[in-house]
Amino acid sequence: MASPILSISDAVKTYGDTHALNQVNLDVAEGEFLTLLGPSGSGKTTLLSAIAGFIKMDSGKLTLRAEDITNRPPEHRDFGMVFQGYALFPTMTVRENVAFPLKVRKKPSSEITKRVNEALEMVQMGAFADRMPSQLSGGQQQRIALARAMSFSPQVLLLDEPLSALDKKLRADLQWELKALHNQLGVTFIYVTHDQDEALSMSDRIIILKDGGIQQQGDPNTLYNRPRNKFVADFLGKSNFIDVTVKGQTNSTLHCTAQDVAFDVETDTTNTTGDTVKLALRPERLKLGAPNEEFLPAVVKQVSYLGERCQVIVTHKTLGEMLVSCPTWKTDITPVAGLTVSIGWEPDAPVVLADN
Repeated sequence: MASPILSISDAVKTYGDTHALNQVNLDVAEGEFLTLLGPSGSGKTTLLSAIAGFIKMDSGKLTLRAEDITNRPPEHRDFGMVFQGYALFPTMTVRENVAFPLKVRKKPSSEITKRVNEALEMVQMGAFADRMPSQLSGGQQQRIALARAMSFSPQVLLLDEPLSALDKKLRADLQWELKALHNQLGVTFIYVTHDQDEALSMSDRIIILKDGGIQQQGDPNTLYNRPRNKFVADFLGKSNFIDVTVKGQTNSTLHCTAQDVAFDVETDTTNTTGDTVKLALRPERLKLGAPNEEFLPAVVKQVSYLGERCQVIVTHKTLGEMLVSCPTWKTDITPVAGLTVSIGWEPDAPVVLADN
């Protein structure tokens, strides 16, 4: 990474015995779309609030372009902020809402008019400039909140679950718009969400948090396909977990057994014969077919139809229940409850997980 625009070092924040932030270290690159992802209570909103200056860390340091801003008040950090609940002023018009941060900064009226018009056009809301927030839909209000946050050209834009109050289709549409806007403007985005699909579809890099600490970070492809531990594999998408005993390793091929089931796994980890390790196996990496000798016999327990794909729960006498995700278009078999099938996977499909 080049010199970061923003760095947070050894951040600690506690509430009683609870660590909301536990020695968090993070660099944010210029122009990056960085997403903080985690379940409720993981520390993602606390971290965003510490960056914004809304809460004071117990210890730690925050720098913006190598300048210490740890104790700088929020209004002097030059960060834009978009909230989940829009936070528009109900008694101001759309134009007045977008102009507000510029007036606070005492910009000339001619500049305010120009920037407001540009910000509204940026989010395709120029025709709504004289309306009140109550006359707008939720998606339109969120666009106005975004225009207001961008009107003064902030160095960093902080977004706290901005799409969570919207319905599924509108949320998906705005995800595309936000990503396109980020690409257009090149402004650094720090985005908070608990929605895994949202994080995967929009981010340059994802930080996965749990109990105030970073579990893993990386680009979406790496995190999804190479989760470090069970929490990441289970939280980011769905996984089947198999406990296996290591029977040996030849170069990158791990020879292992799960009771009476023996198979090989391609891995870049080094393992000791006799060790017990946990594997993560994504549902879409399993193959579902008619009974045959090459795959493991199983019985369909439950089928959930999702349009282009279906989720199938099968049971195997040793491995127990396994989740399989398979396409619904031109498939070899149509899974129904009670059907005898077979399941299998390629040696590079499972991922060997760390203990923590």
